[in-house]
This record gives sequence, structure tokens and C-alpha cells, in this order.
Amino acid sequence: MKLIVGLGNPELKYMMTRHNTGFLAIDELLSRYNLNLDNDKFNGLYTKTKIDETPVIIAKPMTYMNNSGEFIRPLADFYKIAPSDIIVVYDELALPVGRIKVTKEGSAAGHNGIKSIIANLGTEKFIKVRIGIGVEHSLVSQVDFVLMKYTPDEYKVQKENIDRAVDAIVSLLKVDVDKVMNDYNGINVL
Repeated sequence: MKLIVGLGNPELKYMMTRHNTGFLAIDELLSRYNLNLDNDKFNGLYTKTKIDETPVIIAKPMTYMNNSGEFIRPLADFYKIAPSDIIVVYDELALPVGRIKVTKEGSAAGHNGIKSIIANLGTEKFIKVRIGIGVEHSLVSQVDFVLMKYTPDEYKVQKENIDRAVDAIVSLLKVDVDKVMNDYNGINVL
């Protein structure tokens, strides 16, 4: 079984912000397969299903971004899911809009949601699907930038990028992570 988790903040005011890009990717994945998050446990929402014959849990923490691991760890423990079978999709400030990057392990690189997951799982060895949210934020602080809503023009481009990230997630259910990394890393939709 695989666990696919999108990171974000639960309040409506964060809905279309850059920091909720992981939630937007989960929404797209759910929409493609006509699914809903129908379970509410461990301080998060999730559904159990199959995608292309692979059993999966698709989830969103309701803990706020900085405490995401407090949802992921008990959910993974309950369903006996190894860290290597966890796929986390989230916003990446160091990547420009139009890029995604898939990795099979690695540090948090300053992302507090990932720091929480690493601290709770005790390992960096889980799959990360990073969606670029832009590196041009010099006029505002990083915190203000990630909590800003996408403009309609930005979101038009970002929607394509989110779609590619979901394509990568679905590919991860079928093929080796190294192939997905080769297929998706370095490609820019702009």
C-alpha cells in the first residue's frame, strides 16, 4: 500500500495560496478518479482506494503545515506503511513555477512541513514530489510570499504544473522512482 499526502493548511483563507499547492495536487488527483476524502482520523482527512490496481491512501493533514508529521506518522503506523511507500507532494520555494522535482530521499531544505515529517518518521527516505512556486519573492518575506494567493495568470501556469505532478504521482504507482525522476525532473512547462 502507498500513502500519498499533500501538504497545506486547513483553513479556507489558505485555499489558493502557494503554500497549499500540495493540497491543490491532492484535489486534482481526487478529481481525476472521482474520489472524496471520506475518513477523518489522526487529525487529517483521507480515503482508501486503488489506482491502477495499486492500493493507496490519499490524504491531507489538518494539523497545519508545520505539524504534518503528527498526522502522517500515526496514519502510516496504523496501516503499516513503510516510509519508502510514502509520497509527499508540496510547494517548493527553490523551484520556479513550471517545474517539479521528484526525489526518493533528502533533507527538508528549510520546508517546515517536511521537517515535521522527517522528525516524526525518523527518516528522510520517503518520496517527495516538489512543485515549484517561484523564486522571485525579493519584495516580500518568504513567509508572506508562500501565504500569498496565486494570481489568475500564475495559477493558469501552475495548474499545468500541478497536473504534471499528479501524472508523476500516478507513474510512481506503476514504475520505479528512478524512472519517474528521469521522466519528470528538469522539464519546464513555461
